[in-house]
Amino acid sequence: MSASATAKPQSTDTLAEQSREAIEQGSRSFALASLLFTPQMKRDAHMLYAWCRHCDDVIDGQNLGFFEGDPAAQADTSDAMQARLDHLRSVTQAALDGETLDGENPVFAAFQQVARRHAMPPRHPLDHIKGFEMDARHRQYTTLEDTLDYCYHVAGVVGVMMAIIMGVRPDDEETLDRAADLGIAFQLTNITRDIIDDAKIGRVYLPASWLTEAGLDPTPDAILDPANRAVLAQVAQRLLAEADRYYLSSGYGLRRLPWRAASAVAAARSVYRDIGRLVRQRGPAAWDRRASTSKGRKIWCALTGSTAAAGARFNASKPLPPRAALWTRPE
Repeated sequence: MSASATAKPQSTDTLAEQSREAIEQGSRSFALASLLFTPQMKRDAHMLYAWCRHCDDVIDGQNLGFFEGDPAAQADTSDAMQARLDHLRSVTQAALDGETLDGENPVFAAFQQVARRHAMPPRHPLDHIKGFEMDARHRQYTTLEDTLDYCYHVAGVVGVMMAIIMGVRPDDEETLDRAADLGIAFQLTNITRDIIDDAKIGRVYLPASWLTEAGLDPTPDAILDPANRAVLAQVAQRLLAEADRYYLSSGYGLRRLPWRAASAVAAARSVYRDIGRLVRQRGPAAWDRRASTSKGRKIWCALTGSTAAAGARFNASKPLPPRAALWTRPE
């Protein structure tokens, strides 16, 4: 990492435009939901999301969330992944420290602006990088709690940072817990959708204990065996049921967001739950093609999300119910 006090930073408009383009290519669902944000909120959300996507792609050797070439050939050496991880952590820390970044990807400068504008606690972006470290070190996920810990670091804490961008105070832990719940639910849905693709690169995020209980070896080879698809579908349905608990909890947090932010979050929540619906509906055929919602379904989900946001805002003065028996993010 190179930092210089004399390097000329890119303009905010340039960084925002580059971030917007990256999001439209890498996450159409997020791009659609973000249309409901206020202009400044949209810019900040795009710039934060672009940093998150860049970090993910660097670790996985992807481009905007998709492997280039044969996914089976993406296996990497631990040393190479660790080197990339160390670089991400170093540049992110430099951005948080207010250094002028020289020669780095523009997403770090964009991230720096967002972090400064919202007084982002450094622990949140650094917690996100810990999620990439889990992949770099090939962490094993034995229990559901292990999987939830991973989900928090790669997605739940992104929900926390997004909530802060939307106006939630950085010390409002009760509301930020609900934002983390939504990110966890998103990631649990992603895991069920991408079980086969992950196994192709040697990764298993399903709890090993669940696979063993179902009679499957908790290995990529067992997951990739077509003869095991029916049993695998049962395990996926179990994980989606767990995701539903976090979707439910997250819904109460909508009442703590500004109207437009609540509508955008509710729309994204509805779209992702619809992906889970497709995985459930397809059963053992869930991984014959990637589960994704059509444009028409996305629009319908956005409308239902706005309705949910309206209901949540109607209850804005009410206290949030307890998060009974849910995994809780670290202090």
